[in-house]
Amino acid sequence: MSIESTGDKLSVIAIARQIEAQIIKGRLESEGIPVLLSYESAGLVYGLTIDGLGEVKVMVPEHLAKEAKSLLDTKQD
Repeated sequence: MSIESTGDKLSVIAIARQIEAQIIKGRLESEGIPVLLSYESAGLVYGLTIDGLGEVKVMVPEHLAKEAKSLLDTKQD
């Protein structure tokens, strides 16, 4: 079951560049938190990351947002 089909309300927990968003997604999914990445279309097509172009919204189910933010704030040793 995908995150889109659950019907859960989503919360944006981070806005990042494409490569950073993929890293965040992997980190959260390794902890069992489903993630949806919402790409800004012009940046995706042209590979730009200026003035909002190329930004990616990292979204998780609203009820898991606090846990996801906490995981991202935890430094890895």
